[in-house]
Amino acid sequence: MQSRKAITRFLFIRDEPRPVDAVLVLGSSAITNMHPAIELYRAGLAQRIVITGHGPTVEAEPEWRAYLAYALEQGVARTSILVEPDARNTRDNFRLCAELIGRELGWDKIATVAIVSRPFHARRARMTARRFFPAHVELVMLSPDDGVQAQDWWKSVYGRFRVLDELRRIGEYALKDDLADF
Repeated sequence: MQSRKAITRFLFIRDEPRPVDAVLVLGSSAITNMHPAIELYRAGLAQRIVITGHGPTVEAEPEWRAYLAYALEQGVARTSILVEPDARNTRDNFRLCAELIGRELGWDKIATVAIVSRPFHARRARMTARRFFPAHVELVMLSPDDGVQAQDWWKSVYGRFRVLDELRRIGEYALKDDLADF
């Protein structure tokens, strides 16, 4: 029980929504990753949404394309969206978005960035962002309310697999020096 609680506290981090300069949405097969970004946009708490991720395979339809179409259907103005189309993993998401945000928005104008990821992926996302984003940028971690969640991940084989695999990936990223705060 203590190990499960420690793993949960470590991996699952979620901040309260608040005003941010940009929202970065990490691609996944779940369109619900867009929900927190669209909610911030609709509430006037974010003016820019950055969508990142092709997905892990070349053959599949790019995740960013589905996310962009969904955002437009939900009323987000195209001029409010930046797309990073090439990332195939979390490291690429942040490395390529650091370049994109710097070029298109200017890091000197960015103080806070909300990052939307799957709930169990939030810790690695934060540590990878810290590795590639400027130190002055405050990170706000958000996630959708579906999928593998902190309150019950251990109750299913799928949940246990995703969480324990995420721990493995954090170790893998650390060994490759792709994480800050490690």
